[in-house]
Amino acid sequence: MTFGVGRNDVAQPILTIQGVTKHFGTVLALSDVSFTLERGEVHAICGENGAGKSTLMNVIAGVVQPTEGEIRVDGSPVRITSPAVAQMLGIGLVHQEIALCPDATVAENMFMAATNRRRAPFMNYRALERDAQAVMNRLAAIDVRRKVADLSISSQQLVEIAKALTLDCRVLILDEPTAALTETEAQQLFSIIRDLKANGISIIYISHRMAEIFSLCDRVTVLRDGRYVCTERVADITPDDVVRRMVGREITQLYPEKLQPGEASGETILDVRDMGDGERFHDVSFSLRQGEILGIGGLIGSGRTEIAEGICGLRPRIAGTIRLHGRMEKIKSYSDAVKAGIVYLSEDRKGSGVFLDMSIAQNISVLDLKSLSNSAGLLKGRVEAARAEDLARRLSVRMSGVDAPVKSLSGGNQQKVAIAKQLAVTPRVIVMDEPTRGIDVGAKAEIHRLLRELARSGIGIVVISSEMPELLGLSDRVLVVREGRIAGELDADEMTEEAVIRLASGIGAARATNHAA
Repeated sequence: MTFGVGRNDVAQPILTIQGVTKHFGTVLALSDVSFTLERGEVHAICGENGAGKSTLMNVIAGVVQPTEGEIRVDGSPVRITSPAVAQMLGIGLVHQEIALCPDATVAENMFMAATNRRRAPFMNYRALERDAQAVMNRLAAIDVRRKVADLSISSQQLVEIAKALTLDCRVLILDEPTAALTETEAQQLFSIIRDLKANGISIIYISHRMAEIFSLCDRVTVLRDGRYVCTERVADITPDDVVRRMVGREITQLYPEKLQPGEASGETILDVRDMGDGERFHDVSFSLRQGEILGIGGLIGSGRTEIAEGICGLRPRIAGTIRLHGRMEKIKSYSDAVKAGIVYLSEDRKGSGVFLDMSIAQNISVLDLKSLSNSAGLLKGRVEAARAEDLARRLSVRMSGVDAPVKSLSGGNQQKVAIAKQLAVTPRVIVMDEPTRGIDVGAKAEIHRLLRELARSGIGIVVISSEMPELLGLSDRVLVVREGRIAGELDADEMTEEAVIRLASGIGAARATNHAA
């Protein structure tokens, strides 16, 4: 696979955006935005959800057309009327949201664009799979013959990135590429990005993770409310400077204060013993104490999500017991879990967490329709709206009203609605899988504070996170999963990135989790 850098003067920016404005009806998504992308640079685009980042990338990639403004490639004005035109110009986009064909194989998805351009009557699947596997092996050990539908969200994200690497790109746009990746997978991606840069490929990198931006990128452009704020060399600015310009205010503390020693020594809320499904996880035992936030870490494919699904009745269990406040619970389905007081927040917010086309009130009510209905089974609309307004106010959801569709909200506010949906059934335990995936730094801090408030109120909080700073910054205690088993438990004074990675990769040892109830 070769990558071209063009033959024009190397001093000429490969991409110039000049005065781009975009209206969606009466909504102004972008207003007079300009920036340049140099050859062989990694250029970060930062901003809160709703700042216009994805809209700008969709304009560059031909997904939407600008209302005003000009785009130049190699100094020449171009009209990018479709993604196909963008690809012919050497522009590739990896969307934050998964856009794969679930019933096709990984290899077929990776080379779909090339396949569509073929004129030969037959496909050489052996060559297709060989070429696809060579690219995929640079990212992860995923069999390209598998169907995409059988992969986890994190593995699908890797397929999206691998798909982009098969294109002969001169400009590669990565929109939150590590949102679903663990630290190890992210480091593999960073190595590839550096190789692409060394080969003259220019990369636009969208991320809310400051550590990634400051270790990987050359320059950063900040957008706020659809408007250009600034462009700075990363060497000349600090993460705090970027955050202040993104949000227009100070973010004083991303992670709330943790429990003090002995503060969570009281009642055990959740106790899981010897749980297994005979396939993806085995002999899982742990407890969750009142007031604490329990983190679960591990590599992609380690079984973190499957363990959460087993607890919540979303995956069949063949062994083990679950107790809530000392009482044995028989959980064979998600409805059993909800009745017992255990709820689950999926890592796939838009696929499973919320119903985008439904109203905020309808989303919040969906797990508890029975209590909101009269004897004839008709929904009491005023009661539904009142409860939704109360929960939305408690969670500080920024909205026009509870009758607004969830798709009209920013990512952070959509996540708050998903949490409100869980709170509507008065849970005793909330299991959250990637609770801040794809959410900007301001909303992330708000959700972190909310989770701590819920824990202090007596609700048990279990958080699965692939983002190491979040796992360590939010959790009072961390369980590390490896190959479907608990590899070790880390208390507050033991939690470091090195300790987690060593356990996750099987090169470290830690004390076993306490098996006493």
